[in-house]
Amino acid sequence: MKPNVLLTVTSLLSILLLSIHVTDDIVRGVDTWGRPSLIGVVILVVLLYGTLVLGDRRSGLVIMLIGGLMAAGMPVLHSKVNMAKSGAFLFIWTLFALGAIGTLTVILAARGLRGGKMTAVANESPDRRG
Repeated sequence: MKPNVLLTVTSLLSILLLSIHVTDDIVRGVDTWGRPSLIGVVILVVLLYGTLVLGDRRSGLVIMLIGGLMAAGMPVLHSKVNMAKSGAFLFIWTLFALGAIGTLTVILAARGLRGGKMTAVANESPDRRG
């Protein structure tokens, strides 16, 4: 198993939740779908490429760190909006999930960039028999 599997999973969850959140913004009329919205698609493609293709490289870790910061920042950006209405469950839930998963992604990506071990047992050899 690759040592950064957890980072890859949290990054993919952040990307999924970000896309759900933006979709919910468009459905609610907070944002509009059109040519300018395609920038969001390009951002998601870059985040996916960084996670899936460049995940073992420093550039991939930087992209995952930026994606995690974007995800973790969503609850802060929307903290001034009063969404305590009926039908806002998915919107609020994705904000909570984005904050948690995004923060974990930032922590794991920062550890990877710093060169920290991301495996459960850092000093144990996989060939070691007990």
